[in-house]
Amino acid sequence: MNLLKRNPDDHMYFMGEALREAAAAAERGEVPIGAVVAHGGRIIGRGHNQTEMLRDATAHAEMLALTQAAEALGNWRLAGCTVYCTVEPCTMCCGAMVLSRVERLVYGAADPKFGAVVSIADVLGNPRHNHTVQVISGVRAEEAAALLQSFFKSLRGKAAD
Repeated sequence: MNLLKRNPDDHMYFMGEALREAAAAAERGEVPIGAVVAHGGRIIGRGHNQTEMLRDATAHAEMLALTQAAEALGNWRLAGCTVYCTVEPCTMCCGAMVLSRVERLVYGAADPKFGAVVSIADVLGNPRHNHTVQVISGVRAEEAAALLQSFFKSLRGKAAD
């Protein structure tokens, strides 16, 4: 965890931490997506994709970070928390943010195939839910997209060998 208190709106800093998590995923052969959860200017949850390592389709960066944040707060309700994710979250992860009562999502790159914030659905802003999540998009998007592109280019290169 990061005990250094930051400005709660220091989106560049917190997204940088999520990008570090994404890089850790890539080093382990996982799709490079990272997430952190901030509360009161501190990081209380971190995660990077671990679906291959854990053989678990739900082991997305956001899910792992949300679980860690809930443990840190001692409550599954994450009111006042901001999730920073390098890539637009999927339907599962967005649903978990709604159910957890996350205040805000800040993400980097869009995901036109699976993203459930604006790309294929609007899970977070659906007025039929009992809670909606504020969204800020495009923060350090180029860096997040470059990590993904490099990872998948490397995979294609290995497949050609």
